[in-house]
Parts: sequence; structure tokens; C-alpha cells
Amino acid sequence: MRPVQPTRPVLLVIAHGSRDPRHAATVHALVRRVRSLRPDVRVETGFLDFNVPSVHGVLETLAAQGVRDVVALPLLLTRAFHAKADIPAVLREAPSRLRVRQAEVLGPSPLLLAALERRLHEAGLSPAEKSSTGVVLASAGSSDPEAIAVIADIAREWWHTGWCAVRPAFASAASPSGFPRTEDAVRELRALGCERVAVAPYVLAPGFLPDRITRGAAGADVLGDVLGAAPEVARLLVRRYEEACRPALTALGA
Repeated sequence: MRPVQPTRPVLLVIAHGSRDPRHAATVHALVRRVRSLRPDVRVETGFLDFNVPSVHGVLETLAAQGVRDVVALPLLLTRAFHAKADIPAVLREAPSRLRVRQAEVLGPSPLLLAALERRLHEAGLSPAEKSSTGVVLASAGSSDPEAIAVIADIAREWWHTGWCAVRPAFASAASPSGFPRTEDAVRELRALGCERVAVAPYVLAPGFLPDRITRGAAGADVLGDVLGAAPEVARLLVRRYEEACRPALTALGA
């Protein structure tokens, strides 16, 4: 007997995947935190590459179980290639009996800025040191103009919250953004006269590019951890899910 379709759509968290086992472990820890926030929602995880289960496999399983409504939530910080091309292509291959809606990517959001600050404080930076600290906002990198503009906007917004300075940086060397690499941004902030320099990885899980950020942060005073399963990130996933659900739930009278 097939299970009864839940009142609320299933939340399918879509992660990129990585050969680095820390990546999947971090994604699963975040999903567990989301489940704890919303025990009334069925939450599944699918990966685009390298890890199992695949997104396609999860969708096939859900359809076979009689599920009808799914919210696919990209575990991405900006709307770049994966959000605009890869994920929509995979979702178009979902079984026809599934109604699948793609939620918005996570960023930008004040919750992500709060998570970045949490990670820096956990790494030893005192809130009282904020005004004398320069921060490198270190992201993986992108060639997408929209994603590049978003990272620049986030750096400006975060600087206005009281930091000495905030510099965006990319871990990937080849980029049309004009952003420096992490190590170069650290040196820029030293030259600017900031008393201390902190590196805040604007990435969700460990992997090749986050490790490059770590190496580039060798000259900094403080290095924050990846965002991972920070409470603010879990709350943001729930918010994006609820935003995607709103039209359907309104139609159901929820």
C-alpha cells in the first residue's frame, strides 16, 4: 500500500556533491537540522554529482511512493549556472505525475550574514573587535555576471554593519569578476591598516575550493568555518521552502 501524500509538499534539498566525503556529511547535518525545525515536512536530499542518492533517483522514488508535490530547493548561495541550467534540466526529467517547483537559492539573505558572523565568533573573533577588523568575504567563484554582482553587493552590505572593511574574493583563479584571490585580499586589508584580518568562507560545505580558501587565509588572524549546518542556514532553508509552498498552500486553504 502506498503512503498517503502529506499535506505539505516534500522538500527535496539539492546539493552539488563532491568527491570529498566532508561535503556530503555537512549537507546531511544541515538537512537533519532542517528536519528538527519542521518535523511536519518530509525532507529528502539529492546530489547532482559524485554522491548518492542522485536527484533523479530521489524523484523516481517519491513518484513510486505516491508523492505528488515536491519543492526542489537548490543548496546554492547565488543564482549561477547550476541554478539556471543544471537543476532545471534535471527537474524537467522528473516523472510526469510529480508536481515539482524549484525554490529560490539561499542568497542573498541577512540570515547568511548572521551565519558568517557566527562562524567568525566561533573561530575566536570578539564582537568588540568588529570595527577594527577587515573581512575577506571568500566565495568559490563564478563567471556568471549576476552571481558576481550579488557577491559584491553582499560585501558592501556587510561592511555597512560596522566592519573596518570587507573585500570580496574568489577561490577560483580564472574569473571575470575582478575580485582578488583570498590571499591577495588579505594583503589588501593589511595594507589598508586594519588591526586584524578575518576570512569568512561564503561556502556551504567543505571541498576543493573551500580548501583553497583555507590555504589563502594563511596570512589572516581569523578563519571562519564553512556555513554548513549553522542554525541560520537551516532557518533559511525553511524560509525558502515556505516561500515556494505559499501559492499551493493558499489554493489548498492552508
